[in-house]
This record gives sequence, C-alpha cells and structure tokens, in this order.
Amino acid sequence: MASKSDETVSYIKNEEFTAAKNKVVGVIREKSGIGTLGEKTVHAILKNMYEPDDNYQEVAIEGYVADICNNDGIIEIQTANFNKLRQKLAVFLNLYPVTVVYPIPYTKWLSWIDPQTGETGKRRKAPKKWNAYYAFYELYKIKDFLKNPNLKLRIVLMDIEEYRLLNGWNETRKRGSTRYDRIPLGIREETVIEQPEDYLQFVPYELDSLEGGFDSAAFAKAAHIDVKTARQVLNILYYVGAVRRTGKKRQFVYL
Repeated sequence: MASKSDETVSYIKNEEFTAAKNKVVGVIREKSGIGTLGEKTVHAILKNMYEPDDNYQEVAIEGYVADICNNDGIIEIQTANFNKLRQKLAVFLNLYPVTVVYPIPYTKWLSWIDPQTGETGKRRKAPKKWNAYYAFYELYKIKDFLKNPNLKLRIVLMDIEEYRLLNGWNETRKRGSTRYDRIPLGIREETVIEQPEDYLQFVPYELDSLEGGFDSAAFAKAAHIDVKTARQVLNILYYVGAVRRTGKKRQFVYL
C-alpha cells in the first residue's frame, strides 16, 4: 500500500526495522489485510527491532514484566500513558540500566474502515507534522526519574499508517472514532538522551543570541512548536539543568 512519497523517503535502521516488521506482520498476514493485525503492532515491531531474540523478551523482574531484558539492561517500549511506567521505573532503575523507547508519528496517513462492510477507504495524509518536542508531554509524567543516571530515552519518529473505524458519534462518523491499529512504515529519526547534557539538543541555538534570555513564546517560535508545548519543554529542561532562569519572570538562558 506504499505510495510514491513513501518510496522516496530515506529511512534509518532499514534492515533492522524490515526484519522486525516481517517477523511481526508476516507476508501471509500482510496479504490477508489489516483485519488480521494485532492492536499493538507498533509496540511489537519496535520490541523485535531492538531485540530480535524472543528469549530476552517479556522477562519477569520483581513482579513486573519488562519488554526486553538483555546484556544492555532493560528496554521498555511505551507508545503512550507514561504514568503506567512509574511503578516499573521505581523498581527497574534500582536494578539495571533502563531505556525507554517512545515512538511518535513523523508523518501519518489515515485510512477509515467501515465497520459494517469491512471496506477500507482511500488513505489520506494527515496535515499535522510531529517532532521530538511532542515527547515532553509524556516525559513530564516521569519527570522525577529523568535525572536518574540509569535512565536513557529514545524518541523514535516514524511514518505511520493509522486505521480508524467509522464509528464516531457525529454525522461523518469520524469524531470520537476508535483507532483500530497503527502500522509503522519506517523510521525517520531517533533522538537519544543518555545524560542531562543531551537535553541541550532541544534548545534552538538562535536563542543564545537573545539579550536578556528568552521566554516560552520565543522558544516556541524558534522550535516551531506551540506555546503550550514550549512551556512543557522548558519545565523539563529547567529541571534537568539544560537551561536556567535569569531572575526575570519566565525568562531562561542557556547554562
């Protein structure tokens, strides 16, 4: 179901991603259509990309189950709801290095499924573009753990095909609809955070030239994000020590 725009995109981790996708989806299942796929396809593919050996997947540790536990430590694939990670992190970080992998759409194509007929309509490209800054909404939920030296983060930007059921409550049946599945097409970018200094990559360099510091509005403009997201980002950057306050109200500067 690839389009010309898909074929011209340069993806990273192509071999590892393709092998994981083939393992999870399978040639037969792909031919059978979207209805045979599981509810958490993105999660399954990333789990098999970061650790192809099933022996190191779904490992029981201190009453919890880690997605991956191998010689590098624990890897947790978290597609949303970072609140659910808090109890695991409180235990895992005392035992092993932990890497949290968070996939975010870079570009998303939407396809609508009629639940009555099973027919899938022509897919359309969503107008919104995502970037790594949108991870901070979830990172705020595990803020207390972000300075732990055992915690590492990987923000994975992916092209994704999303299938939704036409079962919403408005006349188009799209508002309030159910997400059926998401199928990753390839990885565009991977942002790695292994130490507090790595958060500096989120501070646009042009802000350093602003006399007297910068506020959330200036940050939002430089980062090409909305002000609400900029406030969340600055909250975390200040907490981990990537920026400091100037003494003026809501003004920040580089360390």
